[in-house]
Amino acid sequence: MLAFFQRRHFSAFKAARSLAFVFVFVAMLTGQAFAGEAGGHGEAGHGGLPPDAPVLFHLGPLPVNNSMVVTWIVAAVVIIGVQRAMRRKQEVPSGGQNFVEWLVDGLHGFLSQIMGRDLAKHTFWFFGTVFLFILATNWAGLLPGVGTIGLSPQEVEGSHVFSHHIQKPLLRGGNADLNMTSAMAVTFFVWWIIWALQANGPVGFFKHIFAPKGKSSGAMKIAMIVIFGIVGVLEVVSILFRPVSLSFRLYGNVFAGETMLESMQALVPALGWLIPVPFYFMELLVGLVQALVFMLLTSVFTLLICEHSDDHGHEDHGEGHGEGDKSPAH
Repeated sequence: MLAFFQRRHFSAFKAARSLAFVFVFVAMLTGQAFAGEAGGHGEAGHGGLPPDAPVLFHLGPLPVNNSMVVTWIVAAVVIIGVQRAMRRKQEVPSGGQNFVEWLVDGLHGFLSQIMGRDLAKHTFWFFGTVFLFILATNWAGLLPGVGTIGLSPQEVEGSHVFSHHIQKPLLRGGNADLNMTSAMAVTFFVWWIIWALQANGPVGFFKHIFAPKGKSSGAMKIAMIVIFGIVGVLEVVSILFRPVSLSFRLYGNVFAGETMLESMQALVPALGWLIPVPFYFMELLVGLVQALVFMLLTSVFTLLICEHSDDHGHEDHGEGHGEGDKSPAH
């Protein structure tokens, strides 16, 4: 299996190690760029999952909330697990090495079918990381103790009166916090711009959005320029809203799922251990689907801006990087 990766110029160990370092980058970006103080204002009488993630402590000027703690734990577990699995590589893989190689090769082959081999090879480090990180974080949010262990309203105010309601949980699902999903969406948007400029060049990037498609002349050409100019403005608005839609789609589904589980548990207190079980398995599926949806949408957005039409492909790419280059892989 390892030789198979080497023949395809794609080392499973190097890919897995690169993904592990990107896990750290995304997790740290969540705290440094998007964390705020809003999490400390949950209402004591609120019966469900509060929209804001409570701040647990500060690292200097950096507030650390309970969802950040979960993302760091998930990143650490995945990094350590991948490093241990690939510590002793064998020609005939087994155990953890076999699982990591199967997972990396499967994701790489899946993205290659969607984006093409060259573009997938160039961008797999990001899309593979996003899928695995979202999946691991979604499932980590369903573990017992996440969202159910913490301080009651009385303990938060200084009184140690027993209460079933948890106002300030010590752990919270990472993707049930809009800060986390926004961090990933904005990170993708930055890399999307970089890949678009690599594939098209600045002039080709502009033409890809605003230039008329097809051949025309005279009054028809002027009309097409006006029409495609208007369409280009709408396309720019759509592009700018992509990080918003990506972050809210993932956050909304995960937040709604955790709220539903809590509501089902409180529906009949005597059967609180039984009623949520079917919904729990449904949330396992939702976690997988949402990770797949985020990866697919971001990969398709990248494909659409990096591919070239028959009319402008060679011309635009020639202005950016030279004739015949089909993707930012080279």
